[in-house]
Amino acid sequence: MILVDTGPLVALFDPRDDAHPWARSMLATLRRPLVTSVPVLTEVFHLLDPASRGAQAVREFVRGRGLGVWFLTEPSLARALELMERYADHPMDLADASLVTAAEALRTTSIFTLDRSDFSAYRARIGRSARRFMLVG
Repeated sequence: MILVDTGPLVALFDPRDDAHPWARSMLATLRRPLVTSVPVLTEVFHLLDPASRGAQAVREFVRGRGLGVWFLTEPSLARALELMERYADHPMDLADASLVTAAEALRTTSIFTLDRSDFSAYRARIGRSARRFMLVG
């Protein structure tokens, strides 16, 4: 399973995005299921014009099960908020915190992201260890 951040999703579905060719070529190489969180999707739809072809393509991608969606529960939201406080020196937004929380819950650290510096700094607590993220791409 590979977690997917906002940047690659916007790049995949907005041909005007500078990272569009890279994101499309990377997507073609990924063989494991893709999963994102609701806060990430919220950012994606905020960044893409809701009436755009890109936003429509994201909706179709999710409906067609090209992208799974992980939902925050009350305990996972509490964990995400805790992470935002913990990484206050390296500001973490809710979307990133939700992906770290998803990584812990789903026991995966593979992530498709453009935010290499952020996810190089973050750690996911899996079992008794804090694990580095494996950046895809």
